[in-house]
Amino acid sequence: MSEKVVKTDNDWKEELSPEEFRVMRKHGTEPAFTGKYWDLKDQGIYKCAACGNELFSSETKYDSGSGWPSFYQPLSQDKVGTQIDRTLLAARTEVHCDKCNAHLGHVFPDGPMPTGQRYCINSVSLKFEKKD
Repeated sequence: MSEKVVKTDNDWKEELSPEEFRVMRKHGTEPAFTGKYWDLKDQGIYKCAACGNELFSSETKYDSGSGWPSFYQPLSQDKVGTQIDRTLLAARTEVHCDKCNAHLGHVFPDGPMPTGQRYCINSVSLKFEKKD
């Protein structure tokens, strides 16, 4: 397991764009169908935009129709963490980077097999590294 990244809000504000800060540090959400990766079909690895932690593979990405990049599983379970999000009327499961605690999106139990999970992730929380 890699070492945790801990920074102050001021440190993150210096490193992240205002939109990245709003989503990743303040638990925001980008509008559906607006992020740069929601329909990307290239092969590669999706990393945390804040710390570079490798999170998801394009091999597990699928078109959920939601307007956000969706994956049926992370690269490994120790790459992401979850917690209950009660900011809306119904409780949801928030997904965050386990290395820097950046908010990534949410996971829902309506994805495809083999996991049945849909990791619905904000594009702004990700950096894509194309496979050669």
